[in-house]
Amino acid sequence: MKPSLREGATHVKKALKIAVAVIVLLVVVAQFIRPDRANPPVDPAQTMYASMVVPADVKAVLDRSCNDCHSNQTTYPWYTNISPLSWWLQNHINEGRHELNVSEWNTYQPRKKAKKLEEVCEQVRAGEMPLPSYLVVHRDAALTQSDIDLLCKWSEEARAQTGQ
Repeated sequence: MKPSLREGATHVKKALKIAVAVIVLLVVVAQFIRPDRANPPVDPAQTMYASMVVPADVKAVLDRSCNDCHSNQTTYPWYTNISPLSWWLQNHINEGRHELNVSEWNTYQPRKKAKKLEEVCEQVRAGEMPLPSYLVVHRDAALTQSDIDLLCKWSEEARAQTGQ
């Protein structure tokens, strides 16, 4: 005997309720699995600012648009407490620090410093940095054309000083 249309709809509703309950349970459990959000210590002697001239206007742009992901001085907003979003954000921060970390600049060899300075200009000119996903919430981090020109001019001058 075939189930009636009404019985089929009841089964679908029951399956949806179970699915929603499982998803809610998983989200609740995920809140107890948190990434480490402690910033690594900063040795002022290892920072970019200790070894090269970074004009105040350039530093202001770097602080506003780059520091959260490219330094050991990340400011974690309230929404970084929500898993699984916190995992995704921490992964971006870890990747950013791996690619360029102004807090650990003096641990880089001169050739790597020159390459990173070159990449600063390339990535801001291409609109790859700051990440579009970061700009959704941090609109003040968006770079103007004058910010991009400023960063590129500075990075080219700084690169020339590395001798590479």
